[in-house]
Amino acid sequence: MTALEFKSVRKTFGTNVALEGLDLGVMPGELITLLGPSGCGKTTALRIAAGFEFADSGTVSVSDVDISSTAAHKRNMGMVFQSYSLFPNLTVALNIDFGLRTRKVASADRARRVDEMLELVELGRFRDRYPHQLSGGQQQRVALARALAVQPQVLLLDEPLSALDAKVRTTLRDEIRRIQTEVGITTLFVTHDQEEALAISDRVCVMSQGRIEQLGTPTEVYRRPSTAFVARFVGSMNELEGTVVDFRNVSISGRTVAVPAHGQADGTDVKVLVRPEDLTLVDDGFPGTVTSVTFQGATTLVGVRLDVIDRLVSIDVGQGDADHLGIGDRVQVALNGGNAVCEAA
Repeated sequence: MTALEFKSVRKTFGTNVALEGLDLGVMPGELITLLGPSGCGKTTALRIAAGFEFADSGTVSVSDVDISSTAAHKRNMGMVFQSYSLFPNLTVALNIDFGLRTRKVASADRARRVDEMLELVELGRFRDRYPHQLSGGQQQRVALARALAVQPQVLLLDEPLSALDAKVRTTLRDEIRRIQTEVGITTLFVTHDQEEALAISDRVCVMSQGRIEQLGTPTEVYRRPSTAFVARFVGSMNELEGTVVDFRNVSISGRTVAVPAHGQADGTDVKVLVRPEDLTLVDDGFPGTVTSVTFQGATTLVGVRLDVIDRLVSIDVGQGDADHLGIGDRVQVALNGGNAVCEAA
């Protein structure tokens, strides 16, 4: 049984197709992230799940019950927005209590539930503070506690970290994952931040133009992108020109490299998309000249302009292995093409 399911969901706004037959099932206790650029349909899908928008066709179900025409306030959903949406005139405790009060939960049960949520988000000592007395990260934790207090069937998170600075965003991202796992709640998370999606998700749903490009674990999406769009959008890619030799080899500047070329006819000109960590500095490879050396802590990003194909590539080099390199140095580059993606040129 799926906890949340979209079946052939289509949504248009005038002539713009926001969702084109979305089929997606979220399993109980799973966190799936909808990832994609602006306008890909991810937020529309979330709003349809919440009941803020209604699909033109198709259905949305929770635990196999069709809720497609159910009003938003009658859906047992918890929602956390990008803007914290806390009541400024209510304390932290009263903000968390609000949903319970509107559901006419008994006073003693409300008090117990508020205490549980404050402990869960580690804000017990802030219970009597008002939103303006909290940091952005603390406010978002209150919003999360308020959403969870009513014990929803599904938690919906609409880019909840995008208004925060980088360090707070990383910390709260990990907190959300901890809380989601601890509570075991089915969660649909929307973001355009690929690093966020890879770090927090059980599965990532990469979307483009209202369609799913790929649905898989973070490792699958990153290491084995199913389309060129996914390869480019998730992580960074180098692009090299080549010609297909056969289904598992591509010729790049006269050198045959093992690269999967499934679906491409022999002799087809292609672009080979390869990640910086799949290029290495060797003694016998494509010759080139170092153009930049950028220290990034655990790795160093080395820019190299390859001679024969006159192409600038970026290479991830392990800690300390690039200390001897300088701009203008001559190097040789090898390609590990096992995870590369071929696209018709």
